[in-house]
Amino acid sequence: MSESTVTVGNSGPKVRSDCEITLQMKSEGGVTIELKSKVRALYGLSITNQCHEILNYFGISNAFLRIDDSGALPFVIAARLESAIKKLVSTELEYLPELIEENKYFTTKERFRITRLYLPGNTPSLMINAGLHSPDGIILDLEDSVAPDKKDEARLLVRNALRQVNFYHAERMVRINQGEKGLEDLCYVIPHNVNLVLIPKCESPENIQKVETRISEIRNMFGLTSQVHLMPIIETPMGVERSFEIASSSENVVAIAIGLEDLTADLGVTRTSEGNESFYARSRIIMAAKAAGVQPIDSVFSDVADTVGLRKNVSASKSLGFEGMGCIHPRQIPVIRQGFSPGTEEIEKSQKIILAYEDAMKKGLGVVALGSKMIDPPVVAHAQKTILLAIRMGLLSGSWLEEANTEKVK
Repeated sequence: MSESTVTVGNSGPKVRSDCEITLQMKSEGGVTIELKSKVRALYGLSITNQCHEILNYFGISNAFLRIDDSGALPFVIAARLESAIKKLVSTELEYLPELIEENKYFTTKERFRITRLYLPGNTPSLMINAGLHSPDGIILDLEDSVAPDKKDEARLLVRNALRQVNFYHAERMVRINQGEKGLEDLCYVIPHNVNLVLIPKCESPENIQKVETRISEIRNMFGLTSQVHLMPIIETPMGVERSFEIASSSENVVAIAIGLEDLTADLGVTRTSEGNESFYARSRIIMAAKAAGVQPIDSVFSDVADTVGLRKNVSASKSLGFEGMGCIHPRQIPVIRQGFSPGTEEIEKSQKIILAYEDAMKKGLGVVALGSKMIDPPVVAHAQKTILLAIRMGLLSGSWLEEANTEKVK
């Protein structure tokens, strides 16, 4: 084997929970490991033993390995070292850490997706405690937030995170890249119990079908049975105009999101906090989603420091009919959650509607009335959804209906 060297990962004064690995392949001399780490006294032996195990797994018996450790957890070290090896050696082998029990869960189409937190796929420090912020979904991003020359490294890191990081029952999402690169990304996430795949710059049902075909191939290859949900992101004028076709193209599509940064760039306009420039596109996507029976999800609000602007944006988003937003920082999560939560009047009105519906059903009536107003089935369905959200948000007791009926008997 000829001598060659590669460096992967990240190091520096601001880097946390990561490592930089330099691997030099040699023709003889065995394996030498040089470790620089502040926790060497405590974990040095564990780190070097792990690296020896991985090198041996890939059949590497002669190499020089330098590790500049900044507190990387084992799943990060494993991803970085595997990435270095695969830059130097052609192999189909994968070194997979254990899939922890906490990550063996699935999600439903009807699940609330009010907050979804974007995390760069090549930055492990942001992944480790992300679930503690209680977002509805966590997006491990392989697209815009990852530099082109780091895509391969990010794939392995995201794969290992799906297996090893406890996200506390947040929906585990991955945003893949566009086109063929995105189809390749699927090989690194589908076998590892990802719950939902985001498809960027989706412009047609064909984009959905290509992703579904590749997912089916991978599922068949590994004998997987769990459903993988899809969330296309509409980021171009063509995508906006074909949004209903996209939203209704597959039963696996559970939501469609709008990406306003790229859309406004395509339109040649500046994105503003008022959002007048995107009103048509946002309205079009909401109508398409509602008509297709999926959730419309609004774009991220990019100014992390502007909490007042975020509150206004959330209020406007909810009033249009969106059912959630993207987040680029954990501090946005409670603001968005509060903004999309039903208010007291909305909850009370929904309770009255459901009580009237229950009463009508018990009496065998075909018509539901609240006072002098007739209540149509879609209104009842909306009330039921509002009550479920109120219960989830802790704004209403889960036994409110039983309590209300008991009070009526008294």
